[in-house]
Amino acid sequence: MKNLFYPTLLAFILFEIAKVFFIMPMPGSQELESIDLAYFLHAYRWFFRIGLGALALLLFFRAPWKRRWLPALGLVLGGVVAYMCNFQMAADTMFYQPTQVRLEGFANNKVDSSRLILGVEVNGMAKAYPIQYLGYHHQVIDEIRGEKVMVTYCTVCRTGRVYEPRVKGKTETFRLVGMDHFNAMFEDKTTGSWWRQVTGEAIAGPLKGQVLPEIPSRQMSLGQWLRLHPESLVMQADPTFQVQYDSMSVYETRGKSSLTKTDTLSWKRKSWVLGVKIGPKSKAYDWNRLKKERVINDVLNDKPILLALAKDGKSFVAFERPAIDAVFSIKGDTLLTGDFAFDLSGKMLTSSKIALKPVQVYQEFWHSWQTFNPETERY
Repeated sequence: MKNLFYPTLLAFILFEIAKVFFIMPMPGSQELESIDLAYFLHAYRWFFRIGLGALALLLFFRAPWKRRWLPALGLVLGGVVAYMCNFQMAADTMFYQPTQVRLEGFANNKVDSSRLILGVEVNGMAKAYPIQYLGYHHQVIDEIRGEKVMVTYCTVCRTGRVYEPRVKGKTETFRLVGMDHFNAMFEDKTTGSWWRQVTGEAIAGPLKGQVLPEIPSRQMSLGQWLRLHPESLVMQADPTFQVQYDSMSVYETRGKSSLTKTDTLSWKRKSWVLGVKIGPKSKAYDWNRLKKERVINDVLNDKPILLALAKDGKSFVAFERPAIDAVFSIKGDTLLTGDFAFDLSGKMLTSSKIALKPVQVYQEFWHSWQTFNPETERY
């Protein structure tokens, strides 16, 4: 019995560490194709815990120890490791949801106009969610015109996405459970399936292969968003998390840690790109090049498109061009082609009846876009 105690205790400790290792950003863990193993350990966690824990306790009390304090110390160590892995290193105990989601109009807004936001418009109602807040919370649940929205952000991938939190027609509740390939994962409350933030797809569990409906969104400065949507509501800071928000104050421009820092050169792991996907085709556009040229005219999956950067150097948009020979330029924040002029919402300045069709475009780290769009082209 004495000979079995320490191997059993070690197996218990290694299990707790492995359960965290595969879904948290630890050295080497995020490069592995280990999501199925990680989910297996999570799904059968109580089987392993009770089995190994009960066996260790049985061996502790039944074995003829001469120095019982030594194995007792081992049990304490096992308990400390279990506590650390489940209450100190677990994603949902490190990042909490806001205790209140309060939005205000322009008159009462306290968010600086230079801050980046994810903007959403549903049935004529516009709302803006500051990335400084989203980056800490990872997800914010709100309601727009009676429709639930799940506004998400992963700082390690620099990916903002907005989804309908609906699974098989029913509103679902999600919690942050960890990450896979450096991208945040959420677990639904009903089935315990794991969902990837960047794609909205369930990648493990009973609902594997299901995809959350995405809601179009735009990333831009709050000032630019309010110029285009003056009636928009803006998410305000939750005072409970002011310290955490302050720690995110420089993320938008450079980041602090090795996981969130920015490469200033092009096409490095942490370089910024704009990603566009039309049908089965995807393409990445170098942020540095867009900053220099401000407008890129291109064709993706046989559709003529344009990407444009506002004069604030932060806000970007993408639209379908009306024709392959309609080449756009930009002056200030006005898009020009021939004798026609459009604002950055795509509306023609001389006619409210004509508008450019928006194209969903994302800003993220190159390693993220390349990982989740492995067949992507580079512009």
